Amino acid sequence: MYARVIKIVSWVLLLVCVVVAIFGATYGFETNGGVATDTLLYWAYALVAAAVCFIVVLGLWNTATNNPKGLIKIFGVLIGAAVVVAIAYFVAPGAEAVGISSAQPSESVLKLTDTIIYLTYACCAVAVLSILVGVVTNAIRK
Repeated sequence: MYARVIKIVSWVLLLVCVVVAIFGATYGFETNGGVATDTLLYWAYALVAAAVCFIVVLGLWNTATNNPKGLIKIFGVLIGAAVVVAIAYFVAPGAEAVGISSAQPSESVLKLTDTIIYLTYACCAVAVLSILVGVVTNAIRK
């Protein structure tokens, strides 16, 4: 049942992506004020948000049905992620964009952009450290 639902959702999302891409190609990405580009970006944002929501909801549901005590660990991870995002938000300067000849984005957009950049840096650093720790751990075990 679960695999069938995932397969149907995947096909629907793929179909919507194709429709949005065709819209962008026919409407023109660089013409009409960049409406097609904005549409593609908003669709990408929606897909990322949906993916995060599904991962969290399905993870909670799967853990609740198979291992109810594991919910504490999941809530701990969610709280930890929220803390990391909050720290990145408060540390982000929201500095003006350099090299833009047109009007600057609002301060809130600049702040969110800097937050996302800091979160990307943090994720990359954690990935590199995880790889290094894994290599060292495997070398020690062998």
